[in-house]
Amino acid sequence: MASLDIKVRAGFGDFTLDIAHMFELQGITVLFGPSGCGKTTLLRIIAGFETGAAGEIRFGEEVWLESGAKKCLPPHRRGAGFVFQDTRLFPHLSAQGNLAYADRRSRGWGARIGFDDVVDIFDLSPLLDRSPASLSGGEKQRVAMARALLTRPRLLLMDEPLSGLDFRRKAGILPYIEQLPAAFGVPVIYVTHAIDEVTRLADRMMVLKDGRKIADGDITEVLERQDIQAVIGRFEAGVVLNAAVHSHDERFRLTRFDCNGARITMPHSGLPIGAPVRLRVRARDVAIALSRPEGTSIRNILPGTIAEIHEEPDTAFAETLIDIGGARLRARITRKSLADLELEVGKPVYALLKTVSFDRRALPR
Repeated sequence: MASLDIKVRAGFGDFTLDIAHMFELQGITVLFGPSGCGKTTLLRIIAGFETGAAGEIRFGEEVWLESGAKKCLPPHRRGAGFVFQDTRLFPHLSAQGNLAYADRRSRGWGARIGFDDVVDIFDLSPLLDRSPASLSGGEKQRVAMARALLTRPRLLLMDEPLSGLDFRRKAGILPYIEQLPAAFGVPVIYVTHAIDEVTRLADRMMVLKDGRKIADGDITEVLERQDIQAVIGRFEAGVVLNAAVHSHDERFRLTRFDCNGARITMPHSGLPIGAPVRLRVRARDVAIALSRPEGTSIRNILPGTIAEIHEEPDTAFAETLIDIGGARLRARITRKSLADLELEVGKPVYALLKTVSFDRRALPR
């Protein structure tokens, strides 16, 4: 497994990017943060498109940037593929022409990726003779991803490729992206400010704010951290749980998932027994009780223990982390409820999950 070691600093007017990080290039690493935090700038520095950065970038033993020695490897010598927000397909070439252009100019940096394999995996056969102008946004992105892969990169950089797509088209593209590392052996660094893309795609994530790294690591661990909840946004803040299909209830069309011994029930998934999934639970969808409630429509009632409590000064709210057999849930409740229930670290409680969403994915890769 290659690594990408970065220590860079770059100023752009009143904005300064200052990042030191060692990327473990395996699977998909997501750069996450609000607009203007430096995600795209960092990606462009890695690619070699921004040449004003000071510091060092090393890919394995190769030096891509060493500003002290006035060394800056140009983009075409770094072996990194790039997928832009706006696709940047050549308008005068057909979809096949765009792919053939990349295929001919490939330097063969990374895995041996065949033209027909790329066309097959991205379902491009019906599109090959069409011009970019006649393609939908989702179709253009599929061609753009395929074109980037046909350069046979050692690393694929993706800059918010789904930002211009509606929900339906985004849902259609995500399965293609999540299979890239496994299908082609190419690690991905992916930029987004959408938490749903993070929970669907990320193996690891780095959170940026105001040009600085504020968190990094495994997605489940990072999303548990209190200090990034404001970056995610209170509406979407929550956790991701790794789980597997345990059983199906055919009569009531339900699926039970196992998460560290806890059983979580959802509408029938159609997935085989043992299939790995990610469950996403938002903090605002978790309530807390001191005893198991009776006579409720809520199906997912899990015993646990209060692990952390964070009160939010000058607001009505507090957030708690609840340990559920080693996994953790986040609950956003009022400070009045916190006081009324006399919650404290170590206290046994029941977590009531009002809503759970899941993503099917092959875990681990």
